[in-house]
Amino acid sequence: MKAYLNLFDFSQKVNYKTEVLAGLTVAMTMIPESLSFAILAGLSPLTGLYAAFLMGLITAVLGGRPGMVSGGAGATVVVLIALMQSHGVEYVFAAVALAGLIQITVGIFRLGKFIRLVPQPVMYGFVNGLAIIIFMAQVQQFKVPGSNGTEWLSGSALWVMAGLVALTILIVITFQRITKAVPASLVAIIVVFLIVLGLGIDTKTVKDIASVSGGFPPFHVPSVPFSVDTLQTIFPYSLVMAGVGLIESLLTLNVVDEITGTKGKGNKEAVAQGTANIVNGFFTGMGGCAMIAQSFVNLSAGSRARLSGIIAALTILLIILFGAPVIERVPMAALVGVMMMVAVGTFEWTSLRVINKMPRHDVAVGILVAGITVWLHNLALAVLIGVVISALVFAWESAKRIRARKYVDDKGVKYYEIYGPLFFGSVTAFNEKFDVSGDPAEVVIDFKDSRVADMSGIDALHKLTERYKRAGKTLRLRHLSEDCKLLLKNASSLIEVNVLEDPSYRVATDKA
Repeated sequence: MKAYLNLFDFSQKVNYKTEVLAGLTVAMTMIPESLSFAILAGLSPLTGLYAAFLMGLITAVLGGRPGMVSGGAGATVVVLIALMQSHGVEYVFAAVALAGLIQITVGIFRLGKFIRLVPQPVMYGFVNGLAIIIFMAQVQQFKVPGSNGTEWLSGSALWVMAGLVALTILIVITFQRITKAVPASLVAIIVVFLIVLGLGIDTKTVKDIASVSGGFPPFHVPSVPFSVDTLQTIFPYSLVMAGVGLIESLLTLNVVDEITGTKGKGNKEAVAQGTANIVNGFFTGMGGCAMIAQSFVNLSAGSRARLSGIIAALTILLIILFGAPVIERVPMAALVGVMMMVAVGTFEWTSLRVINKMPRHDVAVGILVAGITVWLHNLALAVLIGVVISALVFAWESAKRIRARKYVDDKGVKYYEIYGPLFFGSVTAFNEKFDVSGDPAEVVIDFKDSRVADMSGIDALHKLTERYKRAGKTLRLRHLSEDCKLLLKNASSLIEVNVLEDPSYRVATDKA
């Protein structure tokens, strides 16, 4: 029983009123976004709402991060647009289920830890780019269908929409200064809704996007041939969707960790995300991942437990079943105003204040990641490029740090004490340290403050040994860590070198 309570965080102190109100607010902000992305992908609007319900409920119960919200996110749906256009919705459902299986595999094999490789400048770029995307998506709500596709609002319709958005923002700013007992976003939505309803103001509503009325998500096995050809068709999309979903979810988890000062479980979250996507595939949902904007809404409303996510998901289901006539009359201006405030809160303003104190390459990486995120709307690609560039910069800086202290003992043996790692980037600088022709007959390279990190380092030692051998001299190695000795042992067919026996020694990065 205790384990059951722990699952829902009810064994800890939970502010039920805060959690319920936060869940209601999150549900209000998830509906238009899920609808918009479903329509963008050419899917049924209900497919987006089912994803919001299923992803939200399953990850709230099973996920590794209380307070984080998942739903039908645009980052994952964008991946499936091409598959939808070429093969249809049944292949999309199959791809979503396969993506879930891949994510569960990542969680089971505990590969979520690799999110640690994402540096802070990439995090800044990711969050700032996402904040800009969220804001720009709200600007698009000032468009309506026209004779030539969509066109901007004009005249009184534009001024009414802008005025209601401004009123929503004003209410959010004012109310959150008065009290935090009730989420300011929810208050703003209700007040603006009542004003529009009471005064009979003609403005854009949720119904203008799509109908939100329907039934319970039906069980449905994707109607695709169970063959190798089908697997070859959907696997690339599933792999990319799984990667995008995990990157966004784990980065969101890290951001929520920083806000709450607690630690989430990345691998558990990966399993929960995968489970939710498999269920989506078999219950006609478009799948998804963590939603950073809605997570910020949830946290800003005071939620710190799983209950708010459960309430949000159940609220969406109730709206689908019973509440559509009311929700469809909610003015889009109220939701746009709330999401604009979320975008402002999402942006890492700290990154601008410290920009003159950061290394130039870190600033460049952050700007590049934000730019790719905004330009391509591809969060996974933006993060991947940022990580690769950061890794190359780190390798370059590390390569410049390798150095050698040289001395000759009373027996005429020359020692080279190496500092810094020997890897592909530092091989050239390493080779330049040695004077083969001018060295005595016996030379020792001391790796007490270094390590051989890769096969490029092994190859460099091999070539250096050959140079000393051709000169009729002996080269020996000293103070190699256990993993370095293993590398040399495995490379015995490439290198013949006398490794001096030393006491057990491990570099700082090895586990004791």
